[in-house]
Amino acid sequence: MENFLWYPLEHLPFVVIVIMIVFTVHEFAHAYSAYKFGDDTAYREGRVTLNPMVHLDIFGTILLLIAGFGWAKPVPVNASRFKHRRTMSVIVSAVGPLSNLLMAFIGMLLIYILYGTGLMQAASTGVQSALQVFFFYFVTINLLLFVFNLIPLPPLDGYRIVSEFLPLRIRYKVEQNIQWGMFLFLLFVFIPPLRAVTLDPILGLQVPLYTGINRMLSSLFGFQMVWS
Repeated sequence: MENFLWYPLEHLPFVVIVIMIVFTVHEFAHAYSAYKFGDDTAYREGRVTLNPMVHLDIFGTILLLIAGFGWAKPVPVNASRFKHRRTMSVIVSAVGPLSNLLMAFIGMLLIYILYGTGLMQAASTGVQSALQVFFFYFVTINLLLFVFNLIPLPPLDGYRIVSEFLPLRIRYKVEQNIQWGMFLFLLFVFIPPLRAVTLDPILGLQVPLYTGINRMLSSLFGFQMVWS
């Protein structure tokens, strides 16, 4: 079974918990911001909630476990109800990835606080190991989803953001062929040579993000975290 998973089998419980948290907050951010801007579509469908079962997508979750990234159920948005359609549409699309970036920062901040206050060192070896594994995945998966969701391919948030700035004629043609975006995306995922020259370089951007946050916090706390 482990051969089919992106993550070590013994880490799977931590990964599943992290997925439930980060997907839920990401989709809640979309739904809540749309509701606040005047669109109650997601609210009427019960998406303005922190209940993970409402937001998780089975295929997207399985894909994350076996391919290293995935998605939750898209939040329905009726942009025609926004007072400032383009601006609010961009914000609603962007808050999901931004919530992942914020969670990554908070996760790394918490682990620095645990070490800086001595709470981590005071815990048992088992607790220390569990917390390190959890926060490692919490930070890295959030950074991964931040970068991944900004790729301008449907059905990702990056496409929704970019589409707001496309000429109507081009946008209409793209919308007519949007199903091919998903097909193209799956080709990039499951054909290694294509993935190596498309998705992998983009997803690699999470590394400088991680390094930047780590350096920022290390300068504040006076020591640098090194996670194996």
